[in-house]
Amino acid sequence: MSEKRSEYIEKLKNKLDELNSEIDKIETKADQANTEAKIKYEKQKAELRSRQKDLNEKLESLKMASDSAWEDLKSGADLAWEALSNAVKSAKTHFE
Repeated sequence: MSEKRSEYIEKLKNKLDELNSEIDKIETKADQANTEAKIKYEKQKAELRSRQKDLNEKLESLKMASDSAWEDLKSGADLAWEALSNAVKSAKTHFE
């Protein structure tokens, strides 16, 4: 695995860990919120978990990809990270 690829994977993993922490914080706030807010969060939770799973799958694909294929997979991982990041930001606005 090239150094550039290893650095990218590590950076993406760190970003994912940060977003996972944010999701946990949102869940805690949602659990303490009123019923209406909990209902809104439950709707967003499925999207967050789906996007989280997608990014985890992309990360695993990057780890397993050949040196020639990883650049192609990188753009998909970038899009998955952006989608999860935006979903987390959206969810945070409801619970801050």
